[in-house]
Amino acid sequence: MFGFIWADLRRHWAGVLAVVLLIALASALGTCVTLGERAIRLGSARAASAFDLVIGAPGSETQLVLSSVFLQPAPLPLLPGRTLAALRADPRVAYAAPVGFGDFVGDDPVVGTTGDVVGGLGGLAEGRAFQKLQDAVVGSAVARPIGSRFKPLHGRLSEGGHVHGAISYEVVGRMKPTGTAWDKAILVPIEAVWLAHGHEPGSKDHGADETAHGEEAARGGVGIAVLAADYDQQAEEARRSLDLNRPIDPAALERPDAPGVPAIVVKPRTIADAYKLRQNYRHDGTLAVFPAEVLTRLYGTLGDARTVLAAIAYGAQALVGAAILFVVIVHVLQRRRQIGALRAFGAPRLSIFAIVWAEIFAMVGAGVVLGFGLGFAAASLLAQVAGGASGIALPVELRAGDLTTLLLLLAAVALVTLVPASLAYRQSPAEALRG
Repeated sequence: MFGFIWADLRRHWAGVLAVVLLIALASALGTCVTLGERAIRLGSARAASAFDLVIGAPGSETQLVLSSVFLQPAPLPLLPGRTLAALRADPRVAYAAPVGFGDFVGDDPVVGTTGDVVGGLGGLAEGRAFQKLQDAVVGSAVARPIGSRFKPLHGRLSEGGHVHGAISYEVVGRMKPTGTAWDKAILVPIEAVWLAHGHEPGSKDHGADETAHGEEAARGGVGIAVLAADYDQQAEEARRSLDLNRPIDPAALERPDAPGVPAIVVKPRTIADAYKLRQNYRHDGTLAVFPAEVLTRLYGTLGDARTVLAAIAYGAQALVGAAILFVVIVHVLQRRRQIGALRAFGAPRLSIFAIVWAEIFAMVGAGVVLGFGLGFAAASLLAQVAGGASGIALPVELRAGDLTTLLLLLAAVALVTLVPASLAYRQSPAEALRG
């Protein structure tokens, strides 16, 4: 019987191949949607796990997390320096590190922060941490060797950014891989970022009034880089006298008159401290969020989108399945003479039923299994492309539930293919040969 089935499939190989490919593509769509959505959830959750609490100025919680955790540049209002000073002096805080962004080197963001973030993200793979203002620590995915120097660009070059001609950093260390957007970041001391934009603790424009900085951010600046309101030649010449070859001064971050920052990442000492800090800093002047909570709401939205995409994928699969079932039924009816001849030569009804069922199940089942593999490959490719662009590792993982889904789908195929097989079973040899 199996030899007969194989010979029949080989004889109609073109049609069989078309059916298998159609089913495979329809099945791959649903698999890719499911695995891709799961990869985004897992990757973003792992990326945010390194940040317990993020504090920013009042505004969008989602944008605060996207900018501080995932380093997506956006105009954020600035927190006053006294907020950072208060957090660093709070006994409930293990460390509080500012996150200043807006400068780039190519497509790699330059982030002004402190060495606490380097340690919080896993530490260094090679080199050393910040010691001088000109020092830079690169993420694991940044293609800049230790010892190389670079000049930051205010904004992206494609968006009309300006090169900080008076500022030059030297790469002194490289972080361990984290699977987060920080793998593509270049970390520099926040004091150097302040000086690069013409500000430092105690300057007149940062004493008490931070409102102007927030308004400036809303007009289209990005992160800490909005502190530079003027890029004319005179201002740039004034910065040429900056001396970044001096040690970092940690006390500069603890001064109430320090320049503003768009976000602060906080490592509480205990879970209880984390909830108390969030409560204390959720008021009119500040916004404190747990990145995991914000991501949970995003997952809800993403889950709704996944439901819609999955419904579209399943609808496409159902349409393809119905069309193929119709074609198979027509094909069985066209083979009435062959089936009648087999019955006339003594083939029992159950053998005819088994041959037709096995042949159709082999085609459709092969398409489903191939589609599962194609969906996994497509999801892996998309995750690699998206992860390479964002720096976030998007793990495409197969679970036991996925195998269960595949087996259930094959069981459904086995049931559906009973329809054409039953038509062949019911055919009379005399009527088939007469027809």
